[in-house]
Amino acid sequence: MDENQTPRSENTAEGGDKPRAGREMLVQLQQMIDTLATQAGPVMREVAAKAAELAAVAGEKAGPLAHRAAGMTEAAGQKLAARSKEVAADLRKPREAGMDPMSDPSASAPGAMPNAEMGEPD
Repeated sequence: MDENQTPRSENTAEGGDKPRAGREMLVQLQQMIDTLATQAGPVMREVAAKAAELAAVAGEKAGPLAHRAAGMTEAAGQKLAARSKEVAADLRKPREAGMDPMSDPSASAPGAMPNAEMGEPD
């Protein structure tokens, strides 16, 4: 027999006690968990109720703020729409007779500039 091995008689005697001790520890652990769950239940319900109250208050306060933000967004949107209409109308206006690049023969090439704009003498 090796020195690391124990005789069968000692192994069976100790082996019988270990499972029983393990079961007792599990039973005690389960009792502790049950006790904590019983005691923590009311506390957890109170915490959940407080969280619900805070959520309700936040919702009540957020309503008017969201309403004001919507009003400001509406006003900004109307200003932007009015300005966009002005820009569109300006872009559609015919240019003055001398300023229209489509009627100027020197502007037939893309990017060509009239002589006066290039700094050349008339």
